[in-house]
Amino acid sequence: MKVGAQLFSLRDFCKTPEDFAETLKKVADIGYTSVQVSGTCEYEADWLLEKLKENGLTCDLTHYSFDKMTADPAGVVDFHKKFGCKYIGVGCLPNWDKGDINANTVSFAERAKPVAEKFKELGALMMYHNHHFEYFADIDGKNIMEYLSDNFASDELGFTLDTHWVMSGNHDPIEEIKRLSGRLPCVHFKDLVFSLDFETKNFEKRFAPVGYGIIKFEPIVAELENAGTEFIFVEQDVCYGEDPFACMKKSYDYLVSIGLR
Repeated sequence: MKVGAQLFSLRDFCKTPEDFAETLKKVADIGYTSVQVSGTCEYEADWLLEKLKENGLTCDLTHYSFDKMTADPAGVVDFHKKFGCKYIGVGCLPNWDKGDINANTVSFAERAKPVAEKFKELGALMMYHNHHFEYFADIDGKNIMEYLSDNFASDELGFTLDTHWVMSGNHDPIEEIKRLSGRLPCVHFKDLVFSLDFETKNFEKRFAPVGYGIIKFEPIVAELENAGTEFIFVEQDVCYGEDPFACMKKSYDYLVSIGLR
């Protein structure tokens, strides 16, 4: 499995093409050889390909506009093929926090089905990235992840399983990996810690560099090998005042220490 950097972690340093290019260089200097493009400024496909080549990187996954996917699925695949990216991701269920989440899920599946079929026809794969809320919804006795995996074939929809959000959804990443085996070409490695708020005396869940929280990643790696995973993307949504590049290096160094690159 190849270790990549989820650029959403570094989104504040990707707001202009110049900063985006510099971020790609810094990511490569850490040791990453793959990236997921997400949360960046607008970019041209040819420009991205050039910058990737300059830094010895590949882009193997994106989070992309679902509206653009539905409006022109062939055009979206063509855009991604220019920089060699097969996996095209939906970063979040559209309108998950507005209205009826069950109805929104059914609507998403209906809109996504013809897009997923077109992607498949053209040699790409639509990917769905989970958060925690999918595990708390109930659609006829199924949570959202179960509903989507039951309503799409494995060659129509893959899942970018996020370790932090699975745990935050009170699920076991190992069991979810087993359930979705063969449908996880890309995953997000994101750690979880609990921080005490001294004013309220309550614990809050926080993000952490991979290997610095409570998630045990070595057994997850072993299970992902069985599941056929190709890419692990390191992500840390918030760094709480620490340099995000330093956090990404901590994560990378930990993964190297357990035998990944």
